[in-house]
Amino acid sequence: MADNKLNRELNTREKDVRKKAWVRPETLPNPTPEDGYVYHWVRISTMGQADTGNVSAKLREGWEPVRADAHPEILSDEVTDGRFKDNIIQGGLMLCKAPTEMVDERNAYYNNQAASQIHSVDNSLMRENDPRMPLFNDRKTKVTFGKGN
Repeated sequence: MADNKLNRELNTREKDVRKKAWVRPETLPNPTPEDGYVYHWVRISTMGQADTGNVSAKLREGWEPVRADAHPEILSDEVTDGRFKDNIIQGGLMLCKAPTEMVDERNAYYNNQAASQIHSVDNSLMRENDPRMPLFNDRKTKVTFGKGN
């Protein structure tokens, strides 16, 4: 008897594949990743007014503007400001990059600042503690799940 079965490799499941759901496009494009660098969009203007204070602060922190020829896949807005004419700008934001080590150190600094502020608030709160009516400073959270049917 001859086998009339088709080879399984010829079968496709295209009919069973679900349609891709529409997702909102990203407001800002992501540049092609580069080892050792982190990318960040820096505000250079708001409502048509230049924000030179923010730009200079970010440049002093160590962020470097990214040149448009470094990432040709990203379209840039037309730039009228001569300082940023060769950089990638979209909607008043300029693409900048910084070394990963610097960003990690910066994040650790701000995490330490936040932790010391929380510690200070806790100390201030517990100073008002009275043994007759103790204050509880419990920062633990608990996740519970509902009961099934």
